[in-house]
Amino acid sequence: MHLADSYKVFSGSSSRYLAEQICQSLGCELGKMTTTRFADGEFAVRYDESIRGCYVFLVQSTFPSSDNLMELLLMIDAAKRASAYKVIAVIPYFGWARQDRKDKPRVSIGAKLIADLLSTAGIDRLITMDLHADQIQGFFNVPVDHLYASTLFVPHIKSLQIEDLAIASPDVGGSKRAGSYSKHLESPMVLCYKLREKANEVSDMKIIGKVTGKNVIILDDMVDTAGTLTKAAGLMMEYGAKSVRAVVTHPIMSDPASQRIEDSVLKEIIFTDSIPYNGNCSKVKVLSVADLFADTIKKVFNNESISSQYLL
Repeated sequence: MHLADSYKVFSGSSSRYLAEQICQSLGCELGKMTTTRFADGEFAVRYDESIRGCYVFLVQSTFPSSDNLMELLLMIDAAKRASAYKVIAVIPYFGWARQDRKDKPRVSIGAKLIADLLSTAGIDRLITMDLHADQIQGFFNVPVDHLYASTLFVPHIKSLQIEDLAIASPDVGGSKRAGSYSKHLESPMVLCYKLREKANEVSDMKIIGKVTGKNVIILDDMVDTAGTLTKAAGLMMEYGAKSVRAVVTHPIMSDPASQRIEDSVLKEIIFTDSIPYNGNCSKVKVLSVADLFADTIKKVFNNESISSQYLL
């Protein structure tokens, strides 16, 4: 049986742009599916071709609104009921991941709830990238292939040939990621220590490490309102940095993020296309993850090791 006839790739409404690129890289056609929307906001999904006995890869990032998550759950359920052999969720951006622990009294652990919903719906495997917290992999009782955007970012950073490079994390939680980049790029690491009074608002920030005379690259897994990022960049320039760039995996970019970045001291910000960026900012550069996910899909289907995907 030909490879392209043995598995099928389908896409949710919001990740179709990426699924089309993945299929182009794989050399197969994107599967046909219809989403019917009702007047009250409810919707239903239907596969327009047989998937009986197939490996079915469902591409959908679960960024807001929650319709994206609900659509994915319906796609999984429909695939199971249509006798798919294996259902693999391909979630480039795993939403709700900031709720990964009980850090205050009487709060939900949203990431665990989403993991339970996906498992109950019937996924056999998850392929995702740069989770907000690595331990979320342990919330699943199915195999999780956790990819890292460093596979794209490190070669790109090297291609810039930046002298006096320093790698920075905008918070202590990202120190492990920054440490890996720092080691691989043979550059010093800088940490930002921030205090929050409430979500999306930083009350105070301090820099741990030397940025004077350095060209700094700030790393993060996501950027939402860009408040922390632009504040960190401004502080580093005040401390004597030559320039500041940002490398961020998931561009949530809630308003007024684009304007904040445009008005900031940041020289450039580099995203992946795990989430579609429809804003207008002259400093944005987007790297595609389509080939990375296509290669992983091929390896998963052929039961091959994906260790080669891990640069760091």
